Amino acid sequence: MAILTRRSALVLASTVATAALIGKSLAAEQLYDVSTMTLVVPPAPAPALSFQDGAGRTHHLAEFLGKGVVLNLWATWCPPCVAEMPALDQLASRVAGRGIVVLPVSSDRGGAARVRAFYDSHGIEHLPIWLDPEGAALQSLKLEGIPTTLILNRTGRIAGRLEGAINWAAPDAAPLLARVIQST
Repeated sequence: MAILTRRSALVLASTVATAALIGKSLAAEQLYDVSTMTLVVPPAPAPALSFQDGAGRTHHLAEFLGKGVVLNLWATWCPPCVAEMPALDQLASRVAGRGIVVLPVSSDRGGAARVRAFYDSHGIEHLPIWLDPEGAALQSLKLEGIPTTLILNRTGRIAGRLEGAINWAAPDAAPLLARVIQST
């Protein structure tokens, strides 16, 4: 029968805790393939969401009817969100002018200044600032966590849903997104 000394137990506990933290960190930075998208068939109505732009003006999701929408709910303090943002920025650049808008709605309470500082420090150049500091969108959509991305078709209905950090920079991401947006 093996007996652990107090010191051995502390070393073991420390090693296990460190391994768990490393595992969480690695998992947080893993980007999932866009093919993990859950298709919503038939597309479901989107709730009447509102959020603020970087200047503090209120906007409504309905303003984007007629366009495909990539609605990404995220925060600067969320490790998977941080890992996903550069790829989402690349997607925004790739779909610009194609009738698809990327709406990264931050639930940060630090306002536009916090998101702008994050964008600047991470080289984010193609994403606008959208804010939901009270988390109303998260509550309305009954989301369990972030990042979560909803794909809305041109009629404003939810056609796809992704949970976790997605590799939007993958070659198949934009074409798959376009197909989902075309769904009725």
